[in-house]
Amino acid sequence: MIAAGIDLGGTKTEIQLFDENWDTCASRRSATPSDYTALLDMLGQHIAWAQAQTGPDLPIGIGAAGLVHPVTGLVLAANLCASGHPLPADISAAAGQPITYLNDCKAMALSEAVFGAGRGHKIVLSMTLGTGIGGGIAIDGALLHGPNQMQGEVGHSAAPAHLVAEYGLPLVRCGCGRIGCAETLIAGPGLTRICNALTGQVLPPEQITARKDGDMQTVWTLWCDLVADLMRNLTLTIDPNIIVIGGGLSQVGGVADDLTAALMRARLADFPTPPIVTAAGGSSSGARGAAYAAWQEGMRHG
Repeated sequence: MIAAGIDLGGTKTEIQLFDENWDTCASRRSATPSDYTALLDMLGQHIAWAQAQTGPDLPIGIGAAGLVHPVTGLVLAANLCASGHPLPADISAAAGQPITYLNDCKAMALSEAVFGAGRGHKIVLSMTLGTGIGGGIAIDGALLHGPNQMQGEVGHSAAPAHLVAEYGLPLVRCGCGRIGCAETLIAGPGLTRICNALTGQVLPPEQITARKDGDMQTVWTLWCDLVADLMRNLTLTIDPNIIVIGGGLSQVGGVADDLTAALMRARLADFPTPPIVTAAGGSSSGARGAAYAAWQEGMRHG
């Protein structure tokens, strides 16, 4: 085995071991705790499981929701019980070895640019549509890195005022502390908020998506328009060759086609829009990207 990757999300956590061909050869999954001490314990158990199979020097990467402050090392995470804690340092201390830590959406972008649906494309934009909303940008198969590592935090862009006003959508406080972030309407809980605003019903996302071609069609169309507005703004900013979507909502049947149609409605004049595709790596994509980043780090310092 060449490396291990952990996909740490707000709902579930999965560790995967990868062989020399970057195929998954073993994996474990568990629910993500809502308590920080329990979170560290769970991650420690996953890492110990990986080390027991391969030895202590295995490169291990973690792709996790949120940002790490470049000076303090503290995490800011809207959907993870790690805000205000030095999670990367605590994990490395618990593991007894350096652990490569990166944003989970960036991990997916790297995986898809190198191994998946973005392979061969110069500029790959990834978007994770799940418990939270995030993104990543890879150029020529390498992640775009800025001084503060804030690129890709697309869910904390402002929700589009014209759609909020037209449909009377709620403006609520996001986990980041601001009011009116796009994430509050297009993440999974946001789909429930849209449904409540339009129909008066409070339904979980899986029920809404199951009925998206029936009585929830208006709700689903508005959700697509909200996502497409964000994609439009990102396209105007970075002009990607392709948009790769992942996360739970990316698994809804026909979502890529529906978002493509919505992006066509939202586009600037008659300019072309980038193709929208689902992540080829599926649920393995984030873990593979984190593992690959850890392997690269090991090669640089080996």
